[in-house]
Amino acid sequence: MTALNACAGMPDGAPLLLDVPVSGTERNAVHPFDLGDGDYVEGVLDSGTDAAELRLIDRDGRPVRLLLNGTAGREVFRFVAGPGMAALRVTLRGAGGYRLALTRRIAVADQHPVLQGHLSPTIAALAETVKNGGGTEAFWQDIARRGTPLVEPLMGAPGTDRVVMTFLARGARRNVRLLGGPTSNHENLERLGRSDVWYKSFVVPSSTRLSYQIAPDVPDFPGTCRECRMAILAQLQADPLNRHPWPADAPDPYNQVSLVELSGAPLQPGLEGVWAEPAGRLITERFASRTLGNTRDVAVYAPPGVDPKGKDTVLLLLFDGPDYLDRHAPVPMMLDRLTGDGRLPPTVAVFIANPTAEARERELPANPAFAAMLADELLPWLRERMGIHSHPDRTVLAGSSYGGLAAVSAALAHPERFGNALSMSGSFWWHPADALADRPEHMAGLVALRDRRPVRFFLSAGLFETGSDGEIGILESSRHLRDVLEAKGYKVAYRDYAAGHDRFAWRGALGDGLLALFGR
Repeated sequence: MTALNACAGMPDGAPLLLDVPVSGTERNAVHPFDLGDGDYVEGVLDSGTDAAELRLIDRDGRPVRLLLNGTAGREVFRFVAGPGMAALRVTLRGAGGYRLALTRRIAVADQHPVLQGHLSPTIAALAETVKNGGGTEAFWQDIARRGTPLVEPLMGAPGTDRVVMTFLARGARRNVRLLGGPTSNHENLERLGRSDVWYKSFVVPSSTRLSYQIAPDVPDFPGTCRECRMAILAQLQADPLNRHPWPADAPDPYNQVSLVELSGAPLQPGLEGVWAEPAGRLITERFASRTLGNTRDVAVYAPPGVDPKGKDTVLLLLFDGPDYLDRHAPVPMMLDRLTGDGRLPPTVAVFIANPTAEARERELPANPAFAAMLADELLPWLRERMGIHSHPDRTVLAGSSYGGLAAVSAALAHPERFGNALSMSGSFWWHPADALADRPEHMAGLVALRDRRPVRFFLSAGLFETGSDGEIGILESSRHLRDVLEAKGYKVAYRDYAAGHDRFAWRGALGDGLLALFGR
């Protein structure tokens, strides 16, 4: 056994273990460690040309989680230490050796994305006013002028690319919840003393782009965790103090979100400037699948001057299609501009709807039948009805959330039809209900076990899509899938955005992905 010295006092970013070499004679080595419950750990296993398997095991040697599954070369792994986890076990499938390193540890006490105290100078000054018996009316008048959320420099860190973002609510009686902020949690705003000010401050990159809602006075009652979370929906609404409601023509604030785009937010290709009516042709028809036993709307859009039958035309198949057809995520307008100015080759988009919400939950998460429908039914239907002749290297599956998972899984299942996959915040944390407890990342496991296929990838995730309570999140699982794909020799373009699980960010990621895969 080789012990891993996980010193509790080790600062974030410092190596916990440096260059522990193991000879090829030790094919099933166990490396004990000493970590605290909830510690976040990153590490590297380099097995050269030999395939290696890495597992977390408990004190009795029983497997807890499979971290790396039989890939060769330098692999990055990550895990959150839990009760009973005691060691890492490396199983080498060859005669060579390997090096194992833990490169990062973040203790539970250092994992809070929200720094405590009054990060906002404005809130700090108001706290003093309230403490001394003053009122809040002047504060609220100032906020009405400035709009929300408050964005201020990070004190003590001039010149950095981070700022303090403070969300506010006025006059709630019991509580205020925030959804869509800079974490993946349903954050609670704090009340400032006994005043009418509720607030929550975050340190965020100056490139942040997000949409959010607030929920004042959420009902509090005995019930399951899910029932209590769902009660938030009863009060969820746009922030009345935010100056950028979306959509502006929504029937009421409960059907709106509030937008935030900081000065450093990246441009969204094809969405620059004001909105314009799409100038191409959109055709919507009903498509029936014998494989799935259902029907759905399929809309096909060709920008001006784009011939759907052209041999150089790119075919974009986009899941959750209706979400990308309105003026809030205007993919047709985006394609008009990107193809019109030559940034993209001629591109035809196919917007694939879901028959029902229940069908989406069943079909999109790595469902072989759904992938077969795309390859064996939808493509022939498009050729017959629209004259579209697809070529694998110019065909891309794209989607967000479960749709991102579907894009990757279907392309890998049918590379002879789909040579490109574009994922926006893909749900790569997902695994089948019967998956082993130590194999929570189904897609990464499949990639590791299979031979490389002729598919290119664009993956993206939001920096605010991290996991919680020991569960892996979209950010971590997307980065892990990227690492596994690259280790297998795939071409992968990857982007992180200072955003959450958010269509407001996805519409830009889609343009970035198309340009990364096909841009001129």
